[in-house]
Amino acid sequence: MSTGGEGVLARAHVATRLPAQDLERARRFYSEQLGLEPVDERPGGLLYRCGGVDFAVFRSTGASSGAFTQMAWEVDDIEEAVAELKRRGVVFEDVDLPGLPGLPAGGRTGDGIVEIVEIDGNYPSKGARGERGAWFRDSEGNMLGIGQPVV
Repeated sequence: MSTGGEGVLARAHVATRLPAQDLERARRFYSEQLGLEPVDERPGGLLYRCGGVDFAVFRSTGASSGAFTQMAWEVDDIEEAVAELKRRGVVFEDVDLPGLPGLPAGGRTGDGIVEIVEIDGNYPSKGARGERGAWFRDSEGNMLGIGQPVV
């Protein structure tokens, strides 16, 4: 702990790492489907920057289970984001989460977008009462999401 009471990690920059079994396939997906180009690269890794935050896609012999959201973008207009990504060929997941507040009966999303009207304990610092979200997988099976706070 630093003398100011704040741990060293609280001051550190955070960057997500996503595994890719085929780095060139991943590069094409992120370029063609998401409209992103690496800002830097090294042998076995591609570095991307979105909104001033970095994430890396790295060559790996292992694969993610894709059973949970590994990275997400927060957008101002989720309908616009979903429409653009669909035009680029992104296929959104139908998420089956029975009992999650805000989902229709049966717990399945509709049109790839789930609106969570109220979540107890949602991040009060964001001033939101809930979030709308959509999920898709990249070419390597990583589960990615986009969300829009509901204020």
